[in-house]
Amino acid sequence: MAGSSGGSQMSSPAAPKILLAKPSVSPITGKFGRGNSDDDNASHRSRLPPVSSLNMLSDSWDFHIDRFLPFLTENTDFTVVGVIGPPGVGKSTILNAIYAFDGSSPGCYFVGMLPPFSVQSDEIKAAAKHCTIGIEPRVSAERFILLDVQPVFSPSILAEIIRPDSSSSVPVLGSDSLSAELAHEIMCIQLGVLLASICHVLLVVSEGVHEDNMWHLMSTVDLLKHAIPDPSSPALSRLQISEIGPEMEFKDKLSEGNEYMATPIFVHSKLQDQDLSPKNILQLRKALAQYFESSSFTAGRNGSELVEPVSSVIPSKSSRNQHESYQLAMWKLRDQVLSSKSTSFSRPVSEREWLKNSAKIWEMVKNSPIIAEYSRALQSSGMFRR
Repeated sequence: MAGSSGGSQMSSPAAPKILLAKPSVSPITGKFGRGNSDDDNASHRSRLPPVSSLNMLSDSWDFHIDRFLPFLTENTDFTVVGVIGPPGVGKSTILNAIYAFDGSSPGCYFVGMLPPFSVQSDEIKAAAKHCTIGIEPRVSAERFILLDVQPVFSPSILAEIIRPDSSSSVPVLGSDSLSAELAHEIMCIQLGVLLASICHVLLVVSEGVHEDNMWHLMSTVDLLKHAIPDPSSPALSRLQISEIGPEMEFKDKLSEGNEYMATPIFVHSKLQDQDLSPKNILQLRKALAQYFESSSFTAGRNGSELVEPVSSVIPSKSSRNQHESYQLAMWKLRDQVLSSKSTSFSRPVSEREWLKNSAKIWEMVKNSPIIAEYSRALQSSGMFRR
């Protein structure tokens, strides 16, 4: 398992056990079942609060640690996997697949149990709503921490934060008052910077082969993440949240060694049959490598070697492609994530310390002078989504 001290190659990744809000009904055996050998975990599951109360990041843009902290330990061998993408691209579905959850097959962990992450129902889709708010975490017995994140570039989120005067109801940059459209764009950037700072692996999900908005977003994240440390920074552990403000010189006080960046996996989902030919997939990967050839994503671990960005393609469920089915592609992505050689934090850090320091990083992101300057440039130029 990849941990806070770096990832390691796994020849046959074992499926993580789910720690959920709903108590189990009856453990089953199967491709990923473990029989009745986890009574302690079943007892732990039954004590969990409702799923909705576990949010690390609320819709008011505040970070909460008290809800999730009781389910973390002093263990330092863990892997954090986050996901980011626009509405309806399958982010929650992909995370459920990583947990090897399939409610219709014998491979699910517990009969009748809801999936770890909620997915869009037909009613939610028809109403053009989103079902994930802020950041919803789950943790497995094998100590995989998965972070499901509200969609970026989401019309329904924009509709929720806009006031009658077109300003934002969410204070994304401290006391600065922004238009809802600009605030919404800054929110997307802030989420990207946070996830790139606190995750080992970050799934960047787009729909189809021609959608490159997420590439643009991650390029912006790479540009603006400057001087944001990883959760293992000793200076960050000594820092109090009350000390973090816009005037703080992050780089002088906190930067230690090379800048940290989570390992991204660029996922293109819901591909149609005509997009899935080997030639088209090769062209997609070449375009991705060319787009990020000078970014932090290709710098490698030692800062000198160049590595090609990792990518994955997921056919639509209705695809009849001869090269790869939807189910096979999901299994490949799952194994790719679980065996990923992710970037290391600068030093070993416990799960509990990771969460506490992630809250401090979030305050740094919200108070980043670099992001604030970028926001002012967007505002003066009008070059943001409207």
